[in-house]
Amino acid sequence: MRLAVGVTVAAMIAAAAAYAISPRHTPSLKDTRVPLERMQLNTLAQSAAGIVAGGERGHILVSNDHGAHWQNAQLSIDRHALINQIVFATDRLGIAVGHEGWILRTEDGGKSWREVAFDEKGNGPLMSAARVAPGRWIAVGAFGLMMRSDDDGKHWQPFTVEGVGDHHLNRIVSAPDGRHWIIVGERGLVMFSDDAGANWHIIPPFYNGSLYGAVAEPAGAGSWLVYGMRGNVFRSLDSGQTWTRAEVPGPASMFGDARTANGELLLAGEGSIIVGSTDGGAHFSMLRHGTRLTFTDLLSSPDGWLAASDGGLRAYTPDLQRELAVHNDQTEQTTSGARQ
Repeated sequence: MRLAVGVTVAAMIAAAAAYAISPRHTPSLKDTRVPLERMQLNTLAQSAAGIVAGGERGHILVSNDHGAHWQNAQLSIDRHALINQIVFATDRLGIAVGHEGWILRTEDGGKSWREVAFDEKGNGPLMSAARVAPGRWIAVGAFGLMMRSDDDGKHWQPFTVEGVGDHHLNRIVSAPDGRHWIIVGERGLVMFSDDAGANWHIIPPFYNGSLYGAVAEPAGAGSWLVYGMRGNVFRSLDSGQTWTRAEVPGPASMFGDARTANGELLLAGEGSIIVGSTDGGAHFSMLRHGTRLTFTDLLSSPDGWLAASDGGLRAYTPDLQRELAVHNDQTEQTTSGARQ
């Protein structure tokens, strides 16, 4: 009896293995509907075309009516790689970066994008990009990945900075003067440049956790704020020589920032938390929280605020106290290329 059972089980396993490795026809992908209210969105930006959003499976979406309706942007090739940040140097010229070293470039405000870089080996997600000087861009990402373009984002080459090693680099941010820049990453990595990204130096570590973003405070030259895991927020008034911990209500990780019309600094993150500071980042107060969503970016709109999250797009009143309905047609998903 045991022998018969053993033979039967072995036959079933063999049949399953044979089916798993057997060639099967994969049907071509059909156009699908994009559920904007549920998809993961990582980034929001404003351009001449309107509001541009990016995230899950390489989706880049554009709204010309303040987020009421959305259309898919045209991509020269669709890699289905997660988009992590979209940034515009002008109201028409922008760069999008994502997983697998994917870099896209637009000259029409985000309605159409052309692939300018992609890592066929899929080794490195890119997390952030910026135009650090006229014609010069830098993109940063995981495992110390750093890319540079000297022709306004048309062609890209890797470069290294001594001491970065395999640190994940999460965000590159400019001061108002355009010459001073900061890069933040994991294990408390903070890097500064005072010559528009030509040279970088790493400051002595003051925190051992991941930093996800940074803000140049308008209080004066050398005023910076960095934020990251578990509500850890630090500010420096002396170009990063010394840092003090800000008072933040709660241990939620922060992933995005924005500034109100009256200058209040907002940080957003886990638990749909949004905190605000009116004293240059020394103290933050709770403005809203209460859902399981993680906010990844904030953008002001005529009706209030738009928040990108791991559960889609959300809209709020100007005081952030009430969620507004997001009226959007589920846009048709179209592709102009396929993974090769």
